[in-house]
Amino acid sequence: MTTLQEVNGLDAIGERKNVTVIGAGVAGLVTAYELERLGHRVEIVEAGDRIGGRVHTHRFTGEAGPFAELGAMRIPSAHRLTLHYIAELGLQDQVLPFHTIFSDDAAYLPSSSGYLRVRDAHDVLVSDFASAVPAGRYRDGTLLFGAWLDATIRAIAPRQFYNGMHGEIGTGLLDLVDEVDLTPYRRGHNGTMIDLHAFYAGNPRIRSLVPPHLERFLDDVLDETSSDIVRLRDGMDLIPRSLAARLLGRITLGQEVTGIEVRDKDVVLNLRQGTRSFTRTCDYVVCTVPFTVLRGMRLSGFDDEKLDIIHETKYWPATKVAFHCREAFWHEDGIRGGGSFTGGHVRQTYYPPVDGDPAHGAVMLASYSIGPDADALSELTEQERIALITRELGVMHPELRRPGMVLGVAAKAWGEHRWSLGAATIRWEQDSALREAQRREATRPQKGLFFAGEHCSSKPAWIEGAIESAIDAAHEIEWCERRTGVAFPARRLTRTEKSA
Repeated sequence: MTTLQEVNGLDAIGERKNVTVIGAGVAGLVTAYELERLGHRVEIVEAGDRIGGRVHTHRFTGEAGPFAELGAMRIPSAHRLTLHYIAELGLQDQVLPFHTIFSDDAAYLPSSSGYLRVRDAHDVLVSDFASAVPAGRYRDGTLLFGAWLDATIRAIAPRQFYNGMHGEIGTGLLDLVDEVDLTPYRRGHNGTMIDLHAFYAGNPRIRSLVPPHLERFLDDVLDETSSDIVRLRDGMDLIPRSLAARLLGRITLGQEVTGIEVRDKDVVLNLRQGTRSFTRTCDYVVCTVPFTVLRGMRLSGFDDEKLDIIHETKYWPATKVAFHCREAFWHEDGIRGGGSFTGGHVRQTYYPPVDGDPAHGAVMLASYSIGPDADALSELTEQERIALITRELGVMHPELRRPGMVLGVAAKAWGEHRWSLGAATIRWEQDSALREAQRREATRPQKGLFFAGEHCSSKPAWIEGAIESAIDAAHEIEWCERRTGVAFPARRLTRTEKSA
């Protein structure tokens, strides 16, 4: 069994420590898991009524029934830490391919000619794209590349973000692409699509010329549209549930931290559970909650630079709305999985596989939106939101309007959720130096108070980032030395810093 020591090349040292972890999301659970394996005593306090944080698998009819991933739903195969923990937790047999947007030829996307099947969209997409570049300048394959890159960005980015960076696909990029044989990167019906992930992986020179402020955005576009993404057959919540089952220390739900006071030799937490308020004095604390939540607490003993990053870190909202359907009617339409880009308020629609008994029905992730698009949906009442999504999606899928087709609805607006106030830290418009500076500042401890979470990682918005930051936090605590009131006057580099 691989341990944190083996991942980081460490041997356990020092005295056994008592650690309180704030938050029972993946970052908090992994931090506790690794600290316990190093011999420390750990307790987790969680304000909500469940574990998992922004991993949230909603089950419509119990454990055996269909479910919707209202939070994290996919894992790029390049995320080795996440896959390591899946193996560590004995979940390897749960790993199955995740079919992403545009991966099914029968899925839909909008165009100037209305909704088109992915397999039939190339002519219209290329024509629309070619009208915006110099006539006759590029080969047909280059125009196909540009058209699918544009369509993919349009599907993933919020409308305001897309409108602001639309011109970034300019002649400079197309001039370079025009020199490349695109044959190996063609896929789909008669080779009328381009595998963007494979193209950029096979052409690092072109990848390196991406404008610095769009590097992170392109990385996420390629990750989200890769053919090499996986899911867990019985739900992503198997990860936090399996981690929690391995812990020895207590996880207390419904216990909200309302204030944190950092002192020279300890950390004082102000807590509330129900109507009861009390304090707890801790030797060490690891805070894994989003900074949007942390900045709503009473904070004392923090330096100004730390307070600045806590208050300035921006989170993007995300809203997911899932329909529990009587049957997988999209199969009648030839769609076996993957996702469509429907535009409008709906944005992305996914068709999860029917892995269980079809008699229990099927789930459609009817709408997945981020940024201002997510805010627009979250501001509606539940009835208004369902009516709007049904109306928009019904144009593409009229089967939704059949009597009794929709059996139930589940939604999560992460920007409004009390214990997250945002879906993720997305640093799409920052160059690598600024992103790394903000990551280091977000992670930097305050004496006996340490930090973890996707916002403290090089992979924000992914489970990988939560795990990466948790390993680093456990590493920091393992090596810190409580001398003259300073938490760690000298320490070894963390795993993230070694790779930076």
